[in-house]
Amino acid sequence: MNLVLQEKVSIWRQKANDGTLTVEEMKEAIIALRQGRVGAAIASDSARRKTAKKEIPSADDLLSELDGL
Repeated sequence: MNLVLQEKVSIWRQKANDGTLTVEEMKEAIIALRQGRVGAAIASDSARRKTAKKEIPSADDLLSELDGL
C-alpha cells in the first residue's frame, strides 16, 4: 500500500470512528481498497489452484448453499 493510500485509510478510519464518514468517502474507500485486493486475489487464486488437490468452490457456490438453510 502506498503512502498516500495509507494516509487516506487512516483518515477514513478516524472519520468512521467519529461517525463523520460520508457516503462518498465510503465509496472512495471501497474502490481504493478493492483495487489492491484484485491483484492479490488473482495471484492467490492461481497459486491455490496449482497446489490444491481438488477444485476450490467459488464464493457464489458457497453462498448459494446457505439459501437452503
